[in-house]
Amino acid sequence: MVRHNLEYPKDVHNTVNRYKHQAVYSLTTIHTIINTTPVLHVSFHPSPTDPFPVILPLIGQMGSFSRPSASISEPLDLYLHGYVSSRLMNVSRSSSSPGLPVCIAASKVDGLVLTLTPNSHNYNYRSAVLFGHATLVTDLDEKLWAMELITNSVVPDRWRHTRVPPNPAEMQSTQILKVKIDSGSAKVREGVPNDEMCDLGDQKVLDAVWTGVLPLSEQFGEPVPGPYNVVKEVPGHVTEYKERMNWENRAYAEAAARKDAPVKRKEDGDDE
Repeated sequence: MVRHNLEYPKDVHNTVNRYKHQAVYSLTTIHTIINTTPVLHVSFHPSPTDPFPVILPLIGQMGSFSRPSASISEPLDLYLHGYVSSRLMNVSRSSSSPGLPVCIAASKVDGLVLTLTPNSHNYNYRSAVLFGHATLVTDLDEKLWAMELITNSVVPDRWRHTRVPPNPAEMQSTQILKVKIDSGSAKVREGVPNDEMCDLGDQKVLDAVWTGVLPLSEQFGEPVPGPYNVVKEVPGHVTEYKERMNWENRAYAEAAARKDAPVKRKEDGDDE
């Protein structure tokens, strides 16, 4: 079976202009960054008369209600969780077709890149931006499906280990926003430090300045029972997730710190 690495087509909104050699348009990469970032930042214009855009931190997850088995490498929608009367939901409610234009950003820092000069310091990082149109989810089945999807993005399998289904008051106060994605892009930096040749040729500078990468990864601590918790053992779905993510995040950051530094390519037309 032939597998294709689908990409978002480049357009005026998503095309990366600076450091093009670090640009990624792969659906797999972009969707993975979005789905593994705990907080997404959603930007929108609240009204034509307001000069300032609004940026809100929200919880969200990508998936497909019509194709629940769709993989991360396929076209997906983004579902955002919010309060029914929040500003974003109210603006979306009054928006005309195809929905409220929104931008979604996610960022992960994997290491501090310490170089010979302040100007060349950097991060190892992964960032993604999505562009799309948001509409309210009104179908009850899709709303419940999205609530389960988002809950399980916090800790896998968490939904069925809680008191479900949500009661009528919870369903009424919760609003799910569905974003149909138009385009997206990512930028990824992995690797060791890279400095200018003029500094690499200065032995005095090399002798005086430590260079390298300080790996940085998200790590979960030991679970702390709540004040009314009566369950003695921490559930396996919690401890297993903690251990797996701690290992995966640390391994990624440490591997990224040892890779070759990214190299600009003239054929990409990289901006300086």
